[in-house]
Amino acid sequence: MPSPTLAAIVLAGLLATDPPAPLLPGIIDTPATEVRPAFSLDGRCVLWGTIGAPGTGWRILQTCRDGEAWSKPEPVSFDGPDNDFDPAFSADGRTVYFFSNRPGGQGGDDLYAVDRDPATGAFGPSRNLGPRFNTPGDEWAPTPTADGRLIFSSNGHGGFGDQDLFEGDLTGGGAVRNLGPGVNGPQDDFDATLLHDGRTLVFASGDLKADTRVTLRISRPLNGGYAPRTTLPAPANCSDAINNGPAIDPRRPDVFYYSAHCPTLGPGRMDIFEVPSPVP
Repeated sequence: MPSPTLAAIVLAGLLATDPPAPLLPGIIDTPATEVRPAFSLDGRCVLWGTIGAPGTGWRILQTCRDGEAWSKPEPVSFDGPDNDFDPAFSADGRTVYFFSNRPGGQGGDDLYAVDRDPATGAFGPSRNLGPRFNTPGDEWAPTPTADGRLIFSSNGHGGFGDQDLFEGDLTGGGAVRNLGPGVNGPQDDFDATLLHDGRTLVFASGDLKADTRVTLRISRPLNGGYAPRTTLPAPANCSDAINNGPAIDPRRPDVFYYSAHCPTLGPGRMDIFEVPSPVP
């Protein structure tokens, strides 16, 4: 009997499940816009991007758990008056990557990193990742991998569309690499994450300028590149407008997170939802 295809595995794992569940309503999911959670390795703290929360602008907020209670969300110490967004923890939990349009970068939205003490949760000063990753255009949604790469999107490195997905080595030199035509198309491809198997890529794709539907797509490595992408089926992609911000919690291999505007399911303009993981 032939092995099931990736699409069949995903479909079997996602169909006939409960609808997407909001993530910590009233704490993380609010009437504002919430996108892309990042979970500390000890499970005590969650970071995420928000638009329209107190303080205005694009902020990175954090809540931490003491026993069963979660703290009131507050901006992280490295969040500033400019737009800061899309946090992601490194595999060892000691670094948080994000993007910002703060002064002093290469231009537009740039990728940054900040060290975090796992014992105290304290953050150090932020640092720009420099011209190897950043351009005068916009770089978004940095995703560090366990093998030392950084996956991100950019409209400043060339490619197949506007925002394309790239990867670069965090140690050493070398130019960043486009993830290729199996992933990138003629529109915007961005907000990528690797699922718990460390191989399968989920990302957002659509035309942001035309404000048309943005959907979550899935692709698996194939022959040194990526297999042609397919659409992630229900209960992901619950919105007819924008679905983005895919993420995982390293302590919960059964769960997958993403952001969408689903007014019958969540309280805000865009909420973070959890659904069963697409990878068994």
